[in-house]
Amino acid sequence: MLLNMTVNDMSDQKTPVTVHLKLGNWEVEIICPQDQVRQVVQDVVVGLGKNIETQTTEKISIERESQSKKLGRDEHVICRDLIEGLWQDEWFSKERNLSEVHIELSRQGYHYNKTSISHSLADLVRENVLTRMGSMRNYRYIQKRPAVN
Repeated sequence: MLLNMTVNDMSDQKTPVTVHLKLGNWEVEIICPQDQVRQVVQDVVVGLGKNIETQTTEKISIERESQSKKLGRDEHVICRDLIEGLWQDEWFSKERNLSEVHIELSRQGYHYNKTSISHSLADLVRENVLTRMGSMRNYRYIQKRPAVN
């Protein structure tokens, strides 16, 4: 929060004071008598705080809703669902190693540890969705069968 105040005359409590207030994306200029500055600024901050909180809550719910629709689920996003999404988008049409999968999920904003990703990949290999090639600690994954849309 950024607050700038200009006082014209400190001796007179009824002298108008100009306050420039910046909170989040909002910028407000308040002109009021000096003896009311504290109350007016508090009221504005509370009002802006509610507005910012509402905007943030709406933004979060919109993002979650779009993620749910993207994955076709209403629950939280799990690592396996994200990897299946990559498979459905035919991202595994060429060989990918664990680090590439980790980087792609991170690029999409999901920061799972490599152990979780590795377990999810192993599950998909067991279910014949992906094929694993190479040796231990150097596996490469490729789709075994195409996704059915």
